[in-house]
Amino acid sequence: MSTPTTPLWEVFIRSRTGLAHKHVGSLHAADATLAVQAARDLYTRRGEGNSVWVVPSSAITASDPNDKGMMFDPADSKVYRHPTFYEVPDEVGHM
Repeated sequence: MSTPTTPLWEVFIRSRTGLAHKHVGSLHAADATLAVQAARDLYTRRGEGNSVWVVPSSAITASDPNDKGMMFDPADSKVYRHPTFYEVPDEVGHM
């Protein structure tokens, strides 16, 4: 059983067909080697992954959801980032 001093690790798995790792969960382990082994045992039991990343939760920095307006609203004022005034030729097809 984990103790309060056992670090928390975030687990990312890349599937066999995928190109990007996806967060699949968290686990407690004493070190990185044990975290990789535990992640393999817990999250790839059916052979769905071909790569495992473990990252100490304490190493992750995230934005605060309460700051959403400050973080993302400024992009709305930059109309040049939105392709609303470009003409797409019919020959291009699906875009």
